[in-house]
Amino acid sequence: MPEVRVSYSGQAYSPIGDKSRFALPPAFRKIVKEASGNTRTLCLDRHPVWPCLVGFGLNREEELLDLLEKRHEKALENGQDFDYDKESDELFGFERIPFDDSGRFTMPTWLLKAGKIEEGLFFRGAGRFFTVWSPAQLYTMAPDMERARIACETLVEEQEAKRK
Repeated sequence: MPEVRVSYSGQAYSPIGDKSRFALPPAFRKIVKEASGNTRTLCLDRHPVWPCLVGFGLNREEELLDLLEKRHEKALENGQDFDYDKESDELFGFERIPFDDSGRFTMPTWLLKAGKIEEGLFFRGAGRFFTVWSPAQLYTMAPDMERARIACETLVEEQEAKRK
């Protein structure tokens, strides 16, 4: 796939639907589709540090391959051990999830467990990728996530008001 540079920004909320279905928000959906070679393929994995998921399009695979090679070269230059299989497993353990024209997708059970997701998803752009939070998990984060927490609380409140 030719290199496609994209940038994810903004935030949105998607409540859980039947059968653990969610909707990829329109702004994110458009970018993911473009980044996935105009296919409706969302890549999701557990974030390596935070208690959330990370999402991106298929274009990121090339970036991850380059990152793997750079880590390998750096380890060799520094005379350090490098477990290529382990590093590869960590970078490429993401799920490819199809979504429909409306952005609806079914979240795999292991990702629901990994993200501790029970009620809905808060999407937050982070440039080359976006984070996907269970609001309950985001609310437990340190004060440095206050802007995200406030945005999430507001979007959840707006969604609940629409339901009433």
